[in-house]
Amino acid sequence: MMCEENQTQVTQIRLLGFRGLYKYKPLLFIVFLLTYIFILAGNLLIILLVTTIDHLKTPMFYFLKHLSTADVLLTTSIVPTMLDIIFVEEGIFSLWGCMIQLYFFAIFGFIQCYIIAVMSYDRYLAICHPLRYSKLMSPDVCLQLVVGSWLLVSGLVSSEFIVLIQFNFCGLDSIDHFFCDSGPVMELSTSDTSILMLLDVVISIFMIFFPFAFIIVTYCCIFFTILKISSNYGKRKAFSTCSSHLITVCVYYGSLMTVYIVPADEGSANINKYRSLLYLVVTPLMNPIIYSLRNNEMKRAMQKLMSRLCKNGWKI
Repeated sequence: MMCEENQTQVTQIRLLGFRGLYKYKPLLFIVFLLTYIFILAGNLLIILLVTTIDHLKTPMFYFLKHLSTADVLLTTSIVPTMLDIIFVEEGIFSLWGCMIQLYFFAIFGFIQCYIIAVMSYDRYLAICHPLRYSKLMSPDVCLQLVVGSWLLVSGLVSSEFIVLIQFNFCGLDSIDHFFCDSGPVMELSTSDTSILMLLDVVISIFMIFFPFAFIIVTYCCIFFTILKISSNYGKRKAFSTCSSHLITVCVYYGSLMTVYIVPADEGSANINKYRSLLYLVVTPLMNPIIYSLRNNEMKRAMQKLMSRLCKNGWKI
């Protein structure tokens, strides 16, 4: 279906950004720039530590490295353009540029659901089946779980993307957002989006509900196993091995539910624009804090890296 005679084909998308807050433009720019720098520094530090420090080369930290990689890719796909929009007070994307941003944002966002689920499976095996842990979570299995997660998420997102790019966009070209999110983009389309909305629900079940349900089941098994431990010391030690991951689960899924489940007030239709900052900025910032402050192995790794850098004249 083509555009009607009185409508023009949309070739560019205008992102309106943070309208009404531009008198705070310098403050917004500085805050988000510093936050982005901290996100990059914290997550890249985790990637560096897990890659170079021997005692961190375990399945749990291997998955954490991929979670940090997803955090870096997610924020990098959004925050630099967001900073540009804040600086110039409006952003202009080509239609295809907007689609590509949406595509990679979906992949880097949803892959975290699966990596967090894989991490819960790792904790389940470590606590509930410690004698078989090394065999069940071998390096080959870890690689297969990570690669399989990336392939599954990429395939599901690509199927939705193929449907989306066939839609017509005529007339309206403005989005009251700071990036190309799926909801605002679909609202611009003049095509029938019912099929895409149905596909979006089905994919969301696979991407969000199934991993979350799996996490709940694994943690129920973990908690029942911990309760069977006779000594209080043993219980505390077992719980400490999964406490950081449990906090990550609460932060990540809490932000998703805030954005997609808690209804927005009809008088504030763009409130999800501000809620989306939770999983775009807050969650990627929290993960390095959680694992650096609460994990003794990570602290020892940072000390070891610093001593190695000082000893070798800051050459790794």
